[in-house]
Amino acid sequence: MKAEIHPDYYETTITCTCGTVYHTRSTRQNIKIGICANCHPFFTGEQKFVDTAGRVEKFARRYGSVKAARRKKL
Repeated sequence: MKAEIHPDYYETTITCTCGTVYHTRSTRQNIKIGICANCHPFFTGEQKFVDTAGRVEKFARRYGSVKAARRKKL
């Protein structure tokens, strides 16, 4: 193998927003993640409600509730 072409390999901590900490090795140090196996709905069996109606209302506020104009029949 060629010398000095490989990235540095560190012992690192991966921290989730739920507070779970994993210790591993990586080329990056102190990684922060938003979701892990401890809090993911697939592993916990809980289903979280996603507010899709809020997104639709935000779109309507931004662009108005203008309906597409129909073409007149000839």
